[in-house]
Amino acid sequence: MNGVFAAISDPTRRAILTHLGRRPARVTDIARRFPMSLNAVSKHLIVLERAGLIEREAQGRERICRLNARRFREATLWMDGMREFWEARFDALEAHIARKRKARP
Repeated sequence: MNGVFAAISDPTRRAILTHLGRRPARVTDIARRFPMSLNAVSKHLIVLERAGLIEREAQGRERICRLNARRFREATLWMDGMREFWEARFDALEAHIARKRKARP
């Protein structure tokens, strides 16, 4: 999961993932969306692929990228658990503050 969070820490990679969430795309089409070289975009795609967030498939001379939502589900489950943890802590804090306010003379 560390690879997933490292991969999505970059705004360009998040933008690529958002685009691929709508539909698969050729590497060249993805690269056209960004003010950087094809080589730079390819490096971002490698990071995303190594993290398991995308899959690349050869179709003739083209490389088609697709989103791999399974890896997002794993990260989402972890974040949901953390949210439940913090919500319980905030609920306890809120109850504590309410008790303190009622106990004031």
